[in-house]
Amino acid sequence: MVGAFHEIDTTVAAIEDLKKKKLGDVTVYSPTIRHELEHAIDAPPSVVRRFTLIGGLLGVSFGYWVAIWSSTYWPLVTGGKAIASWIPYTIIGFEMMVLVGALSTVAGMFINSRIPRLSTTSGYDARFSGGYFGVFIACDATKAGQAEELLRHHGATEVRREA
Repeated sequence: MVGAFHEIDTTVAAIEDLKKKKLGDVTVYSPTIRHELEHAIDAPPSVVRRFTLIGGLLGVSFGYWVAIWSSTYWPLVTGGKAIASWIPYTIIGFEMMVLVGALSTVAGMFINSRIPRLSTTSGYDARFSGGYFGVFIACDATKAGQAEELLRHHGATEVRREA
């Protein structure tokens, strides 16, 4: 079920009402970023930060490991000092943590936003990029009539069913 709205206030009211009645998953299309829509959707925190944490921990572990491995494989014994010392290798560990953490963050963003999108987005209309707000509800046939009535009640200029 797709509803096209011209004003943001009616869109926000429709989203909040749809979430209260739990009719289905709600997807919102907007011509521009609006904080009102973000508050109405009330999405859970992103899981991308887990990718960053895991990538950073793997990076720092790999940084220390590669520095210690290269020191023991090609030792430079100087005055009886330890071949592998953690203090100078902290720089290498930190830099690898930043590198692998940043790359895993980018990978996490691509994975969670499903880029590249191989199929067309259901419910999208070209008007949603040029001034209209769109609300797509993924619901079963038993709740479709209730969702359509709710969208029309909140002032949707057009409501249509998607296959």
